[in-house]
Amino acid sequence: MLIVPIKEGENIDRPLKRYKRKFDKTGRKRALQTRKQFDKPSVVRRAQIQKAQYVQNLRDQENI
Repeated sequence: MLIVPIKEGENIDRPLKRYKRKFDKTGRKRALQTRKQFDKPSVVRRAQIQKAQYVQNLRDQENI
């Protein structure tokens, strides 16, 4: 459970922003999005390979 302390006389927007930041750092949002729809293992693996190729291509261009 995330706990965000609220200071005396503080506007609600600031603690809400801190809560959102903490929530994003935990990685829960990303996990929920991945569980929303099932992806076949072959599709996941293909996406990983494509990402690795893209990153490698960027590194190769940087060295030239």
